[in-house]
Amino acid sequence: MYFDPIYLVFMVPGVIATMWAQNKVKGTYRRYSQVPSTMGMTGAQVAQTILNKMGVQGVKVEQVPGELTDHYDPGAKAVRLSQGIYGSTSLAAAAVAAHECGHVLQDVDDYKFMNLRASLVPAVNLGSRLGPILIFAGFMLQLFGLAWVGVILFAAVLLFHVVTLPVEFDASRRALNLIDEYGILQGEENKGAKAVLQAAALTYVATAFTALLNLMYYVLLLLRRN
Repeated sequence: MYFDPIYLVFMVPGVIATMWAQNKVKGTYRRYSQVPSTMGMTGAQVAQTILNKMGVQGVKVEQVPGELTDHYDPGAKAVRLSQGIYGSTSLAAAAVAAHECGHVLQDVDDYKFMNLRASLVPAVNLGSRLGPILIFAGFMLQLFGLAWVGVILFAAVLLFHVVTLPVEFDASRRALNLIDEYGILQGEENKGAKAVLQAAALTYVATAFTALLNLMYYVLLLLRRN
């Protein structure tokens, strides 16, 4: 089987960036998950308090299994908090719960990048699965037009991850404002929440960077073969 050494040039930086971001998130999360907040509110209480104070109706706060599986489901109108966040009174739990409420506020405000990301989901599902298959099938069959179709489909994956960046950064900005405005954390505790959210943001940056490298490799591969 032929191995293209150029592949390593594009893939290794992505792997390193992803591993570094994941380690940063886990380390920061572990640190601040051990620090209780002064107010002693659980993640669930933080989320519910923010929703109540924002006057948001019809959004549930639910517990889901797993670690750092927290998310907001706009279709179900539910803030879903992982087991380590839902019942914890830590600074990390407050930060993560507030971040998911930041997404709720985006939904309420009809935030354009959130809507754009949602509209890209079907294309991403298709592009991530079918794109690489078409690219390599095109090479094997010498049908480079087919390979370019795969590249275009995979480009939707990169676009999704790029659009995700402002969505996540904005949710974190809103979360920190909500925490401060409603007095959920006190004084220096806000710095801990900011550290948690900044570390989490690195994973989205690393994912977008890796998708960019993948796309660049596919394009280069096609240009070298034409």
